[in-house]
This record gives sequence, structure tokens and C-alpha cells, in this order.
Amino acid sequence: GNLVILGHSDKLVWSTNLTSGNVRSLVVAELLANGNFVMRYSSKDQGGFLWQSFDYPTDTLPPQMKLGWDRKTKLNRYLRSWKSSYDPSSGNFTYELETRGFPEFFLRKTDIPIHRSGPWDGIRISGIPEERQVDYMVYNFTEDREEVAYTFLVTNHSIYSRLTMSYSGYFQRFTWTSPAWGWRQLWSAPMDLQCDLYPSCGPYAYCDTNTPPLCNCIRGFNPWSMEQWNMGDGTSGCVRRTPLSCRRDGFLPMKKMKLPTTTMATVDRRISGKECKQKCLMDCNCTAYANADIKNGGLGCVIWTGELVDIRTYVVG
Repeated sequence: GNLVILGHSDKLVWSTNLTSGNVRSLVVAELLANGNFVMRYSSKDQGGFLWQSFDYPTDTLPPQMKLGWDRKTKLNRYLRSWKSSYDPSSGNFTYELETRGFPEFFLRKTDIPIHRSGPWDGIRISGIPEERQVDYMVYNFTEDREEVAYTFLVTNHSIYSRLTMSYSGYFQRFTWTSPAWGWRQLWSAPMDLQCDLYPSCGPYAYCDTNTPPLCNCIRGFNPWSMEQWNMGDGTSGCVRRTPLSCRRDGFLPMKKMKLPTTTMATVDRRISGKECKQKCLMDCNCTAYANADIKNGGLGCVIWTGELVDIRTYVVG
């Protein structure tokens, strides 16, 4: 009843290692049309899959495969790069969902974050503006008691698409449209090696590819070290000119920005943007707030109480 891989002298290399609850039922292995290789009972009315390859991604995410956490089984589905273009063993780069705070993906090299996706904004992954809405693709992000996961679906059956963690450290989307007969790269992240690297600028500074230097202090803040700043090094970030008074403070709207790192942010999806503003004003530790979902004029509330890190501007979005 198990799938096994045997090596030299029939030595067991790998097994699905499942204990079948009903030993009298026949177990079959089946390759589904979406590419998912599954083990199930031969009688389909006996429930779901006993095991599925979609739970164990390698470097590629095809349509309908999930990227993220199964909270019931504690299974973490993430992408890991190949070692090289010809060596499929595990490489140095991973693309993995961080579920603390307001969930977002991190691209890591040997566990060190080098790029951050930004959280799901209700329409798309906010830190990848190149992932535009197209009529043949549906994106979905689920966050509930059972799972926190991203997936996509291609509705035009003549078009193929995949997401890949490359061996050189890029998270990429490729599509295949007939009659071109070849994979075409739609976008790659990090897109620019200036503002997309994590973190390009330090706390309370934002990165802008159109300004020299790239790092800019948020209004009301000064460089922490003018010496480093003048040398083009903004990694030390900025400090507030005037301490917050609490209860008498206001807000500076920042548009077309990538939200700061959301790992330590708190989320309340039940309240409006107006209520979110009041909640932030009432908390003396609150440093910023934003909508959790940008649909229908903005829904939900994200609140930061620590330093604002890894902010950048976008031309659109």
C-alpha cells in the first residue's frame, strides 16, 4: 500500500510510509491531469488523497499547487532551488511563507532573507507589482484555521504557466503560449538589485530608484549617521526628529509604497480604515497603519508598533 524507491541491492531509499486505516481496500497511485501524483483508495468515495506530490514542491509551482502552511498537519510547502541548471539536488535558495503577523513570502539564501514579497493585498502579492491581473489567470490567497496558502489557476487551457525558484536566486513566472512553443519569462523577483533587496534601506527610510541617493528618510526623520548617509550607505536608517507626544499626533500618508516588513505587525480584518486610524492613535507605540485588503475602498487593519523596515516606492500601485 505504499510507494517505495529502492536503491542498490533493493535497499529502501524512500517510502510514503503511510499506515493504511483500511487494509482490505486497494490503494492505487494516479497521475492527475494537473500534474499531481497521488495515492488514494481505488474507490473514490472513500475520501481524499492518502498522499500527494503537490504537498512536496521542489523548485516549481504549477497551477493548483499550494505554497504555504497546512495548519492541521503542520506541513510547510515551500520552493527550493536546484543546485545548478543541471543538478537537481537541493540548492541554496528557498521561497517560503512567513506566517507571523501579516503573512508574506521571503526569498532566502541559506536562511538569510534577500527579498520580501510584501503581503497579499486582496488582489495580488503586493510587493510584486509585475504580477498584474490578466484575464486567463486567477490568483488566490487563503488564510483560515486550516491553512495559509497561495495558489493560482490558468483558465485558458491553451496557456501554461509556472512559478520557479531558480538556482541563481530569482523567483520567476514563465508562460507557454502556442504556437510560440517555448517558455517566456513574464517577470522575475527581485526585479531590481537596488530597492528590491532586503532590506535596501534601514528603519524609517524608503528606497526610491529615481533619487540619488536611493535611500530617503521619511518626512520628520533624519539620517541616523550623516557620515554613512553621505557615502551612499542608508542601511543604518533614520531617527525621528521630534518624539511622539501620544494622543496629539497625526499621520503622514505615503502612497505607492511597499508596506514595511509585516512579520511583527498585528492584523484585525473586522474593522474599517477609519477605525484602524483611531486604534493607532490610541496606542502610544503605534508607528503606522494600513488597510489589510485594498478591495472595495479598503478593508481591515494592519498596525505596526515597531520600526518600519524595508519600504520602497513604486511607479504604480
